[in-house]
Amino acid sequence: MTGTAQSAAAELGGLLNSLGVRRGGVLMVHASLGGTGVAPERVRDGLLAALGPGGTLIVPAFTPENSDTSRAYRQAVAGLDEAEAAAYREAMPPFEPDATGCPTMGALAECVRSTPGAVRSAHPQTSFAGLGPAAGRLLRRHALRSHLGRLSPMARLYAADAQILLLRVGFEVCSAFHYAEYLMRPRPPRRTYRCVVGDKGNWVEYRDLALDDSDFGKIGSRLPRRMLAEAEWASRAVVLCAMRDVVGHAKGEMSGYRRPLA
Repeated sequence: MTGTAQSAAAELGGLLNSLGVRRGGVLMVHASLGGTGVAPERVRDGLLAALGPGGTLIVPAFTPENSDTSRAYRQAVAGLDEAEAAAYREAMPPFEPDATGCPTMGALAECVRSTPGAVRSAHPQTSFAGLGPAAGRLLRRHALRSHLGRLSPMARLYAADAQILLLRVGFEVCSAFHYAEYLMRPRPPRRTYRCVVGDKGNWVEYRDLALDDSDFGKIGSRLPRRMLAEAEWASRAVVLCAMRDVVGHAKGEMSGYRRPLA
């Protein structure tokens, strides 16, 4: 680790405390560690230290790679001919909660997911992983037809008054805003999703809201500043906020301009 990385790692604990991370609370973290030189284990340990022994750390452990209805799949098969795309789909590995990685969620999420004793929810597309005394309770049930809605851990995080930490990332990736989509009225449209689970070739199909993150950055930019504790770490912005506050704001924004179900 370089001197700059060592300094950043040492600085993190004080930063988390100054922002207002609650000891004994529940913290959901979205992070990008690229370019910091800081090992994800150091960041994980810093977050757990700030939370204290009674606190719980949660990360998104999403797996769009095992779905043929995801943006990740469309990007993967772009440019392939029909036979090549079919072969790619046939070879896609199934989701296994205890083994499937979450590479698109970043190094910290994968670190937390793979830490001995971590708990992971069972959804094959939008699982969460967690460490701490409340992780089992928060992640124990995750209905297939509820990516991030009332039958998912997101609803329990909301009920638990969780905080959200955006560590060197923006509100574009704030998955809690998806929970606002389930709360808004009129209800958003629904669509079909497919993913492979259990065994290769075992595809399941289900319907859920047509989730849309295209306006998350704009919604985040309109949040009242009083809702946010802001700082900088490793040359990028860090934001801490209360999930209930920002979800409530997002719900109001979306309900005002998004198209209802036809």
